[in-house]
Amino acid sequence: MTQALTGGHGAHVAPAPHDESHLGERVQAIASALERAGEEVAPELVETSLRDIARVEERLALGVDWTVVALVGGTGSGKSSLFNAISGLSFADVGAIRPTTDRAAACVWGGQATELLDFLAVAEKRRIERESVLDADDERALHGLVLLDMPDHDSVAEAHADQVDLLVPLVDMLVWVVDPQKYADNALHARYLRGLANRQDAMLVLVNQVDTLPPNAVPRVVDSVRDLLRADGLADVEVITTSTVTGEGIADVREVLARTVARRSTAARTVEAEIDAIARRLSDAVGSQEPPAGEAEVEQAAEALGRAAGVGAVADSIRSAAGRVRGGALARPEPPAVGTVEAVRGRWLAAVTDGLPDRWRRAVDRDVAPATQLRTAVASAVDGVPLPQMRHRGVLALHVVGLVLAVLGAVGLVLGLLGVLDVTDLSGTALLAGGAGLLLGGLGALLAARLWRGRRAERLAAEYRESVAARVREVVRDELAAPTTAVLDRHRALRRALTEGAAQRR
Repeated sequence: MTQALTGGHGAHVAPAPHDESHLGERVQAIASALERAGEEVAPELVETSLRDIARVEERLALGVDWTVVALVGGTGSGKSSLFNAISGLSFADVGAIRPTTDRAAACVWGGQATELLDFLAVAEKRRIERESVLDADDERALHGLVLLDMPDHDSVAEAHADQVDLLVPLVDMLVWVVDPQKYADNALHARYLRGLANRQDAMLVLVNQVDTLPPNAVPRVVDSVRDLLRADGLADVEVITTSTVTGEGIADVREVLARTVARRSTAARTVEAEIDAIARRLSDAVGSQEPPAGEAEVEQAAEALGRAAGVGAVADSIRSAAGRVRGGALARPEPPAVGTVEAVRGRWLAAVTDGLPDRWRRAVDRDVAPATQLRTAVASAVDGVPLPQMRHRGVLALHVVGLVLAVLGAVGLVLGLLGVLDVTDLSGTALLAGGAGLLLGGLGALLAARLWRGRRAERLAAEYRESVAARVREVVRDELAAPTTAVLDRHRALRRALTEGAAQRR
């Protein structure tokens, strides 16, 4: 009878492939972002992180999509026979090579796992691919499985035990094969099992060769094995009885392996944990987000710099002079005061580095233009805007025509009044009518000319302001915003590379 701590069977879905691709992209993103970050991350932190990244890349090269299960047991435990029973193959049928206890063998479902098996030192002639056209979908639940038949852990050859030691952190499941006579072997419990309490979900114990026991003795042996496991701190490890002679337990073992394949591989989880650890160590090197450095900030700085250059006073003088008939003197822009420019630059730095670590703040300060350079650029930009002509021929002509008509109208009114009083021989009524018409026409022309001058004065002042503001905005973009954006883009790349994995898991 099969003995197991947990039961339940059902259909299994093959594991989601290509964890390796996503993990590789993530670690490459961190490495590239670190390279772009340059001195904005402490050199010793960069060195440590790049060393850890290199180790992760080495692990990725082995292939994290594979689920590695190792059959580990002592001499005579029958694990090689179990290996053949589980795979449904015999190495005696493939190249007449018989499994031995001194060389590891591997059976791979759904591929070759070349790099991984090279790393595990499994000789090419000791590898076999499980599945053929005759299998149809019978082996689909085990796609992605690498089953290893390891050398005896109690071998006198130290290299065999060393290979077992190498496997422990790499495999997804350690299957310990014990026989009814040596299940209490001290070497097994002292050297291995007692130190693996944190790997209980990745272990399975097979009590093999139960066909050699009387049926009523099997439960006692299983209970004894469980007692020993509890003493080793492994109470949750599943125990299954097996026999390659009767076939007992083989289906149950394949069911456990299918469940293991269906979950994400230990290697993938380990690599992701290592990447997360790298990201956590680097987290203090970046802020939680990038401060704003957009058009609103550009507009605010440009307005302050334009005001400091006297643009408002010049625009007011344009409005005043253009609104008068004779024009007037215009104010001239001046280079902004050094102290004012330093204050504007300081406010810019405070806004666009808020929340950034010191190294990134210093990088922005280093890359944006110094106050003297910014002052010179602003002065040049303002001086490059020509002052408009105050007089306009059309407005002046309309004003003159209006003035002439008004004078003629006044004269006509005077003469008409004299004619009405019989002071002169002129027709008073006609002159009064003509004079009134000319006077009204002249006053209308004068009023139109005045309105024209007023509107033109407002337009010229506004155009000057906008022309200067546009040039000063370009200065701010070139001298402040562009260098700031370059630094923040590098910060953003590193921050996103570090937080990508956590964001995807939410």
